[in-house]
Amino acid sequence: MVDQPGDGEYPEYWEADVVLRDGGTAHLRPIHPSDADAVQTFHTGQSQNSIYMRFFAFKSRLSAKELKRFTEVDYQDRVALVITIGGEIIGIGRYDRLDDPVEAEVAFNIADAHQGRGIGSILLEHLAAAAREKGIRRFSAEVLPENQKMLMVFSDAGYDVRRHFDDGVVSLEFNIDPTDKSRAVMESREHRAEARSIQELLAPSSVAVIGASRKWGSIGYQLLEHIIEGGFTGPVYAINPEALELAGMLSFGRLSEVPDAVRLAIVAVPQDEVTKVVDECAAAGVKGLVVATAGYAEAGEAGLARQRELVRQARANGMRVIGPASLGIVNTNPAVSLNASMAPSLPLRGGLGLFSQSAAIGVSLYAASSRRRLGISTFLSAGNRADVSGNDMMQFWEDDADTAAVGLYLESIGNPRKFSRLARRLALTKPVIVAKSGSMGLQLPPGHAVRTTQAPAGALDAMMRQAGVIPVETIEQLMDVAQVVSRQPLPAGPGIAVVSNSQALGKVVADSATAHGLAVEQTVTDVDLDAGMSVALPALRRALAEALNAESVHSVLVALLPARGLTVENIAGVLAECSTAAGKPVVAAFTGILDPSIYVEGMVAAEPPASLPLPCFSNPEAGVAALAAVVRYVQWVNRDQGLFVEPAGCDPEAARTMLDGLLHGVSGEQLVRLDQSTAAQLLGHYGIRLVPSEGFSTVDEAMEAAGRLGWPVALKTTDSTLRHRLDLGGVRLDIQDADSLHRNIREMQHVLEPYGSTTLEVQSMAPVGQACTFRAIEDALLGPVVSFGLAGDAVNLLDDWAHRVPPLSASDVHEFIRAPRAARKLFGYQGLPAVDVAALEDLAVRLTMLKDNHPEVALVEFNPVLAGASGLSILAADVRIANASKRTDTARRIMLG
Repeated sequence: MVDQPGDGEYPEYWEADVVLRDGGTAHLRPIHPSDADAVQTFHTGQSQNSIYMRFFAFKSRLSAKELKRFTEVDYQDRVALVITIGGEIIGIGRYDRLDDPVEAEVAFNIADAHQGRGIGSILLEHLAAAAREKGIRRFSAEVLPENQKMLMVFSDAGYDVRRHFDDGVVSLEFNIDPTDKSRAVMESREHRAEARSIQELLAPSSVAVIGASRKWGSIGYQLLEHIIEGGFTGPVYAINPEALELAGMLSFGRLSEVPDAVRLAIVAVPQDEVTKVVDECAAAGVKGLVVATAGYAEAGEAGLARQRELVRQARANGMRVIGPASLGIVNTNPAVSLNASMAPSLPLRGGLGLFSQSAAIGVSLYAASSRRRLGISTFLSAGNRADVSGNDMMQFWEDDADTAAVGLYLESIGNPRKFSRLARRLALTKPVIVAKSGSMGLQLPPGHAVRTTQAPAGALDAMMRQAGVIPVETIEQLMDVAQVVSRQPLPAGPGIAVVSNSQALGKVVADSATAHGLAVEQTVTDVDLDAGMSVALPALRRALAEALNAESVHSVLVALLPARGLTVENIAGVLAECSTAAGKPVVAAFTGILDPSIYVEGMVAAEPPASLPLPCFSNPEAGVAALAAVVRYVQWVNRDQGLFVEPAGCDPEAARTMLDGLLHGVSGEQLVRLDQSTAAQLLGHYGIRLVPSEGFSTVDEAMEAAGRLGWPVALKTTDSTLRHRLDLGGVRLDIQDADSLHRNIREMQHVLEPYGSTTLEVQSMAPVGQACTFRAIEDALLGPVVSFGLAGDAVNLLDDWAHRVPPLSASDVHEFIRAPRAARKLFGYQGLPAVDVAALEDLAVRLTMLKDNHPEVALVEFNPVLAGASGLSILAADVRIANASKRTDTARRIMLG
């Protein structure tokens, strides 16, 4: 939780690094009285036309009174934000609250030299977020009609802008609450900017290696050598103050001595020299840094501080950072041909994009792809992932024509909500394969400075499955899947044919396919490959073509034992030819080959050479598992991706107003637990109704409450642990009259006295049903997490929960309720009737909306929820609220550090 500052106190948490439209970076922050000179410099540097557009008149300088007003704000009713590069102000945006306390007037001023970089739209997003935090709901502005650029900032933002023309001025007004359109606009701009940012790094026009060395084996020596031998198409500059010649070319002592512009700097200097190098790169107009130097966050708190300062220094001067402790980057496009990495040679060109974090994992990932002969489009090792992340790479890969599939090995994740959003969008067009550390989010690897999660086990995996990624556990499994999707068509469905020259092997493979959820449509085990090449290959071709021609067969796995006179390449040629002709994937498994010189793991070059390489395995089980993972991915792509239809009776604005009142005066990490009446009122704003209950202090009060609620009633303890435990005496049901109620009160208080839970309440009786439970939390890493299970031992002992992370599609909601292992009890079990699953889905949607819209709601738990044959009843709700965490994915663009 973040404690908000009081009026007049500088809101440091509003500061943010941002990516501009052209891929450059800048720093956004609230204005400060010390900015007076910088604001004057900014103003005097503007053209007469720009000054006139802002002030409706020309003024060569701002007066002392104007400077004081512009720079001394209260961060409440008057707010101003500035965007800077290298400490120089390049844009200012401000709002002033009007007489109507929910409306403010906004104005912007962008430096002439930086117009067209998207600065106005970024300022508008951040001003709107600050204003919403301070209770403002509408912006208004007055713009001269000839100021088309500023008019476009407002009209293109995605808000419903109302405008009218009066006295030569265009007046605009719009609600600043995020809308689907405004979020879409923000995300589209974010995508273009971040993709461009990475494009500048992976396809630079020129490269300098700072710390290049003639010492064989040193990092600087290898990086320079690999760039040159990789055939980089642009100029390469070696920077070393102690060498006149490196790698057969003239070197420079300092970056400032290079006669031409340098776009990418590879930094391989000792850690204590990096700060000076970054300053030199900033002065030279470098766009990005690949920092191979280690000794940062992995070196403890002092190293972490150095790492954060490195990123701050680079971003503030318009540069992105890959690293520190990066293995490097690779781009195999012939127009670039960049191997700025520790890999000894440029890899094969292909359609697989790869991302790793720590250098050790990067080495393993690169080695595995090379061993499998998988062609790479781009590769990036983020090292400590201090700046450039997997999210950035997904933005780039979405538009990259060279990349057909992507693989990421994640050891930590800094912005899971954004990852989910980007992965879901990318996965609709390109397979996204993700291997992750088993403890990711719970325990960070050295050098990774992100928040850890307190979300329930399985929530992160559920989020990834929702996003359509293909989850794997190891690098080898990542490569198994990658070789299936990188060069072949995707299977249209789960139907598979197994072709083999061994009946026993064919049966084993078919059984494995069934166990992995594939539908075995054919098993062909009479292929004779011992009759010689001229007979065996045509027989194999006929058998395979016949299997592929079947409409119900969507892929084929060919599992073969060694055959005399046939090479792996001969067989691969036939399989690849048939696969291409049918437009269906074919995977081969060559089992029992003992000769280590025969290559059967990875992409096997087919004969004739005109055929594409074929994905091959030495273990049929690995091939089956990879195919099954790809089939599940295709099923995800083909399902309904639309968000659920918002149910009637939801009023988020009323809930927001109520929460603002309840949290007034609450600070820090203080949690406020709502009583049942207040909780019921809040939940009612989302159409969630609780079975009514009333507390009491005396027997007479209990009688009156029962009369109001209507007999029969239930009697419960208010203790959240015992109130649904019939076996422990925490609840008594179906109390028919006053005498029975009196007796049960006395007996329950006696039974519960040892537990210290003698406070009771009366509740209306609900229809019988299957007891379920819902829970929603706000997690520091994942944001909102919603969970569902069947109440009792299923969740308490077996941890049989389903978890989802908003936003959810209609299909997500459908699967959510059916995901727990015990969910089969909802559909009729051992003679019991099926429950109203649609009512459970409706409640899941309403709870998800509430939690997604209001980070102030720290916890909601419904336990139990009785699901009957028609409708459901919520018997108890535990609702706790607190100051909102700063979610990592909001309606404003921000780079996380």
